[in-house]
Amino acid sequence: MHTRDILAIGTSAGGVEALVSLVQSFSPSFPAAILITIHLPSQFSSELDRVLSIAGPLPARFARNGEPVNKGRIYLAPPGYHLLIDRDQLVLGSGPRENKARPAIDPMLRSVALCCGGRAMGAVLTGTLDDGAAGLSALGQCGGVTIVQDPRDATHPEMPISAINRFQPDYVVPLTAMPALLENLVNQPAVATMAASRRLRLEVELAKGGEPLMGAMDH
Repeated sequence: MHTRDILAIGTSAGGVEALVSLVQSFSPSFPAAILITIHLPSQFSSELDRVLSIAGPLPARFARNGEPVNKGRIYLAPPGYHLLIDRDQLVLGSGPRENKARPAIDPMLRSVALCCGGRAMGAVLTGTLDDGAAGLSALGQCGGVTIVQDPRDATHPEMPISAINRFQPDYVVPLTAMPALLENLVNQPAVATMAASRRLRLEVELAKGGEPLMGAMDH
């Protein structure tokens, strides 16, 4: 029996602090792969992989194109690339910017919806504007569990508010309650995946763009 073994998290402004708080509360045996997109400027290198690896028990790394997805690992969207998943492999997409960003949260969540559906959980945390709202809605429509940080708890509440205003997420919780919720959800059986729309499939293909270099942005 499949369990919910894919967790996708999107965040922006205030997100580094939120991610550090979240990952330090994960158990060392957390039985899911964790994909994270946070808006990172492409002109600067980032040490977020080291920061998160030190903060919690799970190793974090910037994703490499074509690598398999493994449970108990944290995969970060590299600067300049959308982080996507396709048949349990990671894809670094060079498609157009969305919400003025690449990496963007919506492409990641849409690819998770298309690939994994009822096996997946998605969360939108603190941030400005509305990136993540459309992708989280798509994940819910495909059978995934949708989670939003309580806007009253977020450093920047706009992204959580946008997600809540777009559809009714399954859970709206403060950040401190999220680790226990995820530990509970990850051990539950996966539900049947709903059929994906043609538009969703096209949007995921568009985000892939041209073929990125193998190992791009390796750390």
